[in-house]
Amino acid sequence: MKLLVAVKRVIDYNVKPRVKADGTGVDLANVKMSMNPFDEIAVEEATRLKEKGVATEVVAVSIGPMKAQETLRTALAMGADRAILIQTDEEVEPLGVAKILAKIAGEEQPGMIILGKQAIDDDSNQTGQMLAALLGWPQGTFASKVEVEGSVHGGSVTVAREVDGGAETVKLKLPAVVTTDLRLNEPRYASLPNIMKAKSKPLVTRTPEELGVDVARRLETLKVVEPAKRQAGVKVGSVDELVAKLKTLGVVA
Repeated sequence: MKLLVAVKRVIDYNVKPRVKADGTGVDLANVKMSMNPFDEIAVEEATRLKEKGVATEVVAVSIGPMKAQETLRTALAMGADRAILIQTDEEVEPLGVAKILAKIAGEEQPGMIILGKQAIDDDSNQTGQMLAALLGWPQGTFASKVEVEGSVHGGSVTVAREVDGGAETVKLKLPAVVTTDLRLNEPRYASLPNIMKAKSKPLVTRTPEELGVDVARRLETLKVVEPAKRQAGVKVGSVDELVAKLKTLGVVA
């Protein structure tokens, strides 16, 4: 069974983003970029499924500028077999990403598509759900455990997922779309030998136009601002004083 894994190049999670002076977006100049952490979990899970003998090939896909090749090389070093870059310098919205992935899925015919539940730059949490709808495949979102039974034809995947009320387990017929949550696994560090091997693994570059996908923006960003600074706390001398202040704020009756 072939697995398709989507990865995104984002600002490194250790970096504090800076808003542009004109408020038009986030300043990306000279900022460290890396793979979206949720997508790292997706690559790790696909690699583990291959190591278990469930999957025969892992294909990593990224949509972005030419520099996104670095992100794909990281995925290859973690265990992916080959990579596809859909090169575009324009920011692609979740629906555009889903349409591109659907086209790639039509060509590659994977048994399962695994991607992070959201990207830490826009936190949209939309691509996986939109992709499942476009393909007409079942979906298991926010996965904390994934178990595959059988092959792509007649097989199934059991997904334990985290929901607001607690936990839920769903059994999906393959092919299916799975989005990963933090508790699914701990991504491995790519070893130096694997990083060297990744340089020789195949990486194909294509464009949205070649796939016949319109990625024009449908949304307009009016303004980007930094979140309000948190106000300093106040120390109280007793429980009675705490209750009185909470009543003043309307927190308690």
